[in-house]
Amino acid sequence: MSATTRDALRAALLYLLLSVVWLGFSGYLLNSFFDSSTERLQWQLINGYAWVVLSAGLIFFARARLLRCLGIDVQLRERLAEREHLRQAAAVFDCTREGVLVTNDKGLIVHVNRAFMDITGYQREEVMGQPPSLFKSGRHPPAFYQAMFGTLSSNDEWSGEIWNRRKSGEIYPQWQTIRILRDDQGQVSQYVAVFSDISAIKNSEHELTHLAHHDPLTDLPNRLLFTDRAEQALASAQTHKRGCALLLIDLDHFKMINDSLGHTMGDQLLKAVADRLRAMFGPGITLARLGGDEFAVLAESCPQLVHAAALAQKILDGLKEPFHLDGNQLFINASVGISLFPGDALSAEQLLHNADSALFKAKSAGRDNYALYTEELTAQAQQRVETAFELRRALEQKELRVYYQPVYDFKTRRLVGVEALVRWEHPQRGLVSPAEFIPIAERTGLIAEIDAWVMREACQQMCEWQQAGVALSFVAVNVSSRLFARRELYQQVAQVLRDTGLDPAYLEIEVTESAVMDDPEVALEQMHRLRELGVRLAIDDFGTGYSSLLRLKRLPVQKLKIDQGFVAGLPWDEDDAAIVRVIIALAQSMGMQVHAEGIEQVEQAVFLVEHDCDLGQGYWFGRPVPAEKLQWKHTPVIR
Repeated sequence: MSATTRDALRAALLYLLLSVVWLGFSGYLLNSFFDSSTERLQWQLINGYAWVVLSAGLIFFARARLLRCLGIDVQLRERLAEREHLRQAAAVFDCTREGVLVTNDKGLIVHVNRAFMDITGYQREEVMGQPPSLFKSGRHPPAFYQAMFGTLSSNDEWSGEIWNRRKSGEIYPQWQTIRILRDDQGQVSQYVAVFSDISAIKNSEHELTHLAHHDPLTDLPNRLLFTDRAEQALASAQTHKRGCALLLIDLDHFKMINDSLGHTMGDQLLKAVADRLRAMFGPGITLARLGGDEFAVLAESCPQLVHAAALAQKILDGLKEPFHLDGNQLFINASVGISLFPGDALSAEQLLHNADSALFKAKSAGRDNYALYTEELTAQAQQRVETAFELRRALEQKELRVYYQPVYDFKTRRLVGVEALVRWEHPQRGLVSPAEFIPIAERTGLIAEIDAWVMREACQQMCEWQQAGVALSFVAVNVSSRLFARRELYQQVAQVLRDTGLDPAYLEIEVTESAVMDDPEVALEQMHRLRELGVRLAIDDFGTGYSSLLRLKRLPVQKLKIDQGFVAGLPWDEDDAAIVRVIIALAQSMGMQVHAEGIEQVEQAVFLVEHDCDLGQGYWFGRPVPAEKLQWKHTPVIR
């Protein structure tokens, strides 16, 4: 018997002895102090009650002492607490959104929670006593499970992504954690697996990856994915000794669609073009949209140049068929640049660069065509970069010059105005042809700065001529499409006129027809603001820019300049003659002057005079020269 038990028994005997003493004391009082039977009876009743109360108290304290000594009350409290904890654990186990699966030491399922049933589609009775291999997807090799159980046995825990199968047969991804539970002897008693369905996360990752590598409008691969696929295709082609072709496709005059029909229609057309291109190609060809209206095609097996050319022609022909969108019938042409592997380049980046050079060549040749990359184009590209660098330096070092070409009135045979033309006097190369540096200036954006400089110089020169008593009606200055598209053109012109003091009526601003038609609404606003200044306006290169007569009549211009391309064939080319006659009649009917440029032969001048052309300009009248060499008294003889 333990010491605690002995203490409890001694306490109980002590309380029992006290009870006996109390009983004996009560009898003594009964016999000694109460004589009558009634008094004894009353005392006995009182004594009985007191006995019951005292006995109950003694028994309670004896029991409490005994239980405290034996520790039974603590055990009862612990059991109650354990039951409460079990109820809480059961509630958490059943309410958690993660699936929980418990197996015994033999790996057979003994318990699952509600989330398990929701995720897997199995009911509790369907899986009890079954091994978890029931849910295998077949997606993982045996080595995967071997590694998993190896980690589990060494660390008592494994976490990772695993693909399992629902009751419906659907395979889905889980993030799962498995733990081993051991008994007091360290033996495995249970396995507990907690998992969550990460299908939504996987789908989001897939969507983000797709968006990062595909064009959102057409769902075609974007530049990033196209470059990656091109690198892989070139590596494979190099291994298998076969050729590849990269084609860049650019839609001609696509901006006119956006401007005339809106960007929504433009987006629809881009999607329709993508669908049509996609339908043209089979396996082995990757189609991508690189941005804007530019697409790219990679043909992974293109052994000869003729195959690439045939593919380009197929693209051009396929895009010529009309597109029917929201009741509109749209026509679009394209230009294609071609670069070949391994003949032109050995990397995807260089192929793209070379194809872009070829595309520029195709556009320069009149569009609606394809062009091939050659080494000559590489040399030209390098030369363009060098020229652009030197042109920037020329602006800073004041190497540019303004030359003036005379403009004569056919009726009076008098010089009435001049056109200001920029020339570049290179310190080593001498006078550089405008045909060489003007296109580069336009591509690099320098043309806007050059135009602004020429305008200032021409206005200043016109003021000097007026002070010297030279009577000229106007000085004409060309404004490029880049400068014309700027909202601040009005402020620039106004500032030049204020700084030089030239009367605005003597400044004529020439804008090409294509620049006006690129954005007619902006052009209309710009021209009205310039007319408010009092300057003269002329449409240069008329007949080459797809003019709309409806828009033309809204433009506040005073002059149409016939492009030299139409003048060159006069008077023998019937088509040129017909076009010139129509332009003259159109201008006269709208109250505009007609100005023909590029006149190099007297026959051309005679034809223009006979058909009432107002003004003429060209080498036959005089070449562009510096201001000090201009011949004021020269009078052309027209027979």
